[in-house]
Amino acid sequence: QVQLGESGGGYVQAGGSLKLSCSASGFIFSGNTVGWFRQAPGKQREMVAALSGRGDTSYAHFVEGRFTISRDSAQNTASLQMNSLKPEDTAVYYCAAGQNSMDYWGKGTLVTVSS
Repeated sequence: QVQLGESGGGYVQAGGSLKLSCSASGFIFSGNTVGWFRQAPGKQREMVAALSGRGDTSYAHFVEGRFTISRDSAQNTASLQMNSLKPEDTAVYYCAAGQNSMDYWGKGTLVTVSS
């Protein structure tokens, strides 16, 4: 059974940084697709960043240049480094992963950015 778990969320002032981490059991991030999504109150879930099995990255336009997705094969973790945070980045952030699509999801971690 695959389980993903996010950590690193919290409260930060605008302009600050946070690093989210995603750990997995029953799944190997290396060579597979991993992504970060978010859902703000009253809004639909949206893609933030994705990293393909071969290392290609893609970012939503609203985080490009501020967020960086990565994975650590040795630790079997995936991360989202978030810099220059804005109040509109406030949301529950989810880690997702799979072979070619997002088959598995974590339960999310809350990020709150104050103005």
